[in-house]
Amino acid sequence: MLNYNNISIAEATALQNELRYKLVLQTYNKNITTIAGGDISHNKDTDIVYAGVVVLSYPQMVLQSYSLVVAKTSFPYVPQYLGFREVPALMLAWNQLPVKPDLLVLDGQGITHPRRMGIASHFGVLADVTTIGCAKNMLFGKYDPLGLEKFNTSEIYNSGELLGYALRTKTGVKPVYISPGHKITVEDSLDVMKHCVLKHRIPEPTRLAHEKVNLFRVGKLQSGYHMADIQTNLFL
Repeated sequence: MLNYNNISIAEATALQNELRYKLVLQTYNKNITTIAGGDISHNKDTDIVYAGVVVLSYPQMVLQSYSLVVAKTSFPYVPQYLGFREVPALMLAWNQLPVKPDLLVLDGQGITHPRRMGIASHFGVLADVTTIGCAKNMLFGKYDPLGLEKFNTSEIYNSGELLGYALRTKTGVKPVYISPGHKITVEDSLDVMKHCVLKHRIPEPTRLAHEKVNLFRVGKLQSGYHMADIQTNLFL
């Protein structure tokens, strides 16, 4: 099992700088039929984390299955180092999937990170899978104001380099921040995520992952791999 519990911030920084040179920002698969979302929930002031990965059909956004695990981490919550706290548990949930989806969206940054190594990039490089970061807040880079209408976008740049997009997913509501994690371009990351937007601010893959891990944390779901209840999907 991947374990970062005894790594220092200096060592974590060095590892991010090492991993960034393994990043691939070209699209490997344009024929996506399944897409996953990953998220973490935790009880405050404990070392227990609840990790989940949900699998949806693409572009229909119908929930197919989900994987839930509970794990422990002592790595602190430190901005820019989220991957060291969350990737090990997410990797357990990912590895529990009997069939891997074409792409994984994670609740956090991709390359919109000072060392290009947000959680989506970190996970993507280690697992060698296509990933996208979909963050609720900005971490790195700058963008111009975008229109208030749904699907308005604004490029996120740093030193003249395009890193991602601010995407308005709901009219008049704060945007989300999209960037490639691994094995996909900036432009294709945006295109994929637009197809994941339904009626909520948060696109479906990470929204449903967040929903499942919170139900798991409060004891309403059990750990393990689960096929989705098709009847439940009618009400999503």
